Amino acid sequence: MSNERVHEHGKAVQEPLAPLARNLRQAIPDVYAGFKELHAGAMAEGALPTKTKELIALALSVGAQCDGCIASHARGAARAGATKEEAAEAIGVTFLMQGGPATVYGPRAFDAFCEYFDAQHGSE
Repeated sequence: MSNERVHEHGKAVQEPLAPLARNLRQAIPDVYAGFKELHAGAMAEGALPTKTKELIALALSVGAQCDGCIASHARGAARAGATKEEAAEAIGVTFLMQGGPATVYGPRAFDAFCEYFDAQHGSE
């Protein structure tokens, strides 16, 4: 049995959604442009660093039980410099606030984060 991790919650979620999103974006470009602007404003450095904002978004994604959101914000948190420990603790707070469902979506979020973190930093 291999010890190599097989990630199913990061790119495996995002890749099939990409062409679907592209098709819808072509149909409603102004809506997507508005969302892109909202995203940029919300995630911009400010009183909170982008890393913290991405960890908040990752935790909220677990609470929303949204696999696409989990994948997106796991990638964002890794790119913004979050550590595995920070991601795990942020996800842990969802257990307190969301209960049992967070124990299902939290591991998915941590797996997705580790996929993107390891791609940037190598496996640990």
